[in-house]
Amino acid sequence: MLPGMLYIFIPLVVGYLIPIKSPTLLDKINRSTSHLVFVILGLMGLSLAGLDDLSSNLNQILLFAVTFFLCIGSMNLLALPLLDLLMKTKTEQHKRDIPLSAMAKESVKLVFVVVGGLIAGLVLPISLEWVDPASEGILLILLLLIGIQLRNSGMTLKQIVLNKKGLSVALTIIVTSWGGGLVAAWFLDLPYNYGLAMASGFGWYSLAGILMGDALGPVYGGASFLLELARELVAIMLIPLLIGRYPLTAIGYGGATSMDFTLPIIQTAGGIRCVPIAIVSGFILSLLVPILMLFFVAL
Repeated sequence: MLPGMLYIFIPLVVGYLIPIKSPTLLDKINRSTSHLVFVILGLMGLSLAGLDDLSSNLNQILLFAVTFFLCIGSMNLLALPLLDLLMKTKTEQHKRDIPLSAMAKESVKLVFVVVGGLIAGLVLPISLEWVDPASEGILLILLLLIGIQLRNSGMTLKQIVLNKKGLSVALTIIVTSWGGGLVAAWFLDLPYNYGLAMASGFGWYSLAGILMGDALGPVYGGASFLLELARELVAIMLIPLLIGRYPLTAIGYGGATSMDFTLPIIQTAGGIRCVPIAIVSGFILSLLVPILMLFFVAL
C-alpha cells in the first residue's frame, strides 16, 4: 500500500512547494477547492449506494462513527482542561450572541450533498463502476490545491515555532486523539493502524472522509465523515460555553477547524488573544491530517 500512499501524497507536497502572490489566483483556488469538495462528497454518496447490503453497512458506519467520536472526544476533553490550568491562558470573553445556526449552515450543506449522492445512486438506473476512478482523480487535484492553500495561508515557520500555546494545543489533540482511536479500535476489533488513521482527521470532515474512503472503502469514508462532522458541530456549541474559563480547551476541541471555520466563533467569544493560538494549532493539525492518515493506512 506504500506506493499508493506516495501516489496520493505527492500532489500535496507539490502543491505546498508552489508560492502564489496573486490574491485573485488564490481566491480562484479557494473557490475551486470548495467546488471539488462538493463533487467528491457527492461521489462518496454514490459509492455508498453501490455497497452490497446497504442497510447493514449503514449500521456499521454509524457504529464506527459513534464509537470513535465518544472515545476521541472523551480523551480530548480530559486532557485539554489540564493544559488550561498549566498554561493559565486568559481571554477577553465577549457577550455578543453568535448565530450558531448560520455557522452550521455549511456543514448541513455538505451532509445534503452526501445524502443526495446516496439517493441518486439508489434511484437512478446508472452504472456506478466509474465512481471510484473519478473520486481518485478528483482527490489528486484536491490535494494539490490544498497543498497550495497551506503554503499560502500566511503562516511562517517562525510564527508557528514561537507560539508555544498553539503548539501545545496541537500536540495535546494529536496524542489524545490517537489514544482515543486506539481505544475505539480495541472496542470495535479493528486493526490499530486503522484506529490511528481514523483518529487523525482532527475535525477536517471533508478531507478525512475522502482520504479514508479512497484508502479503505466507503464504510470507513462515511464513518470518518460523520465522526469529524459531529466533532465540528459539537465544537460550535462548546466554544462559547468554555472559552471564558477554558480557552485552550475550546480552541483545541475545534481541531483543524480552528484555523478557518470555527475561527470567527473563537474570535467573537474569546477575543483577539485567542486568534494566534487558534491559527497556529489549526494550521499544524490541518497540515498533518493528510500526512498522518496516509501514513497509518499504509502500515
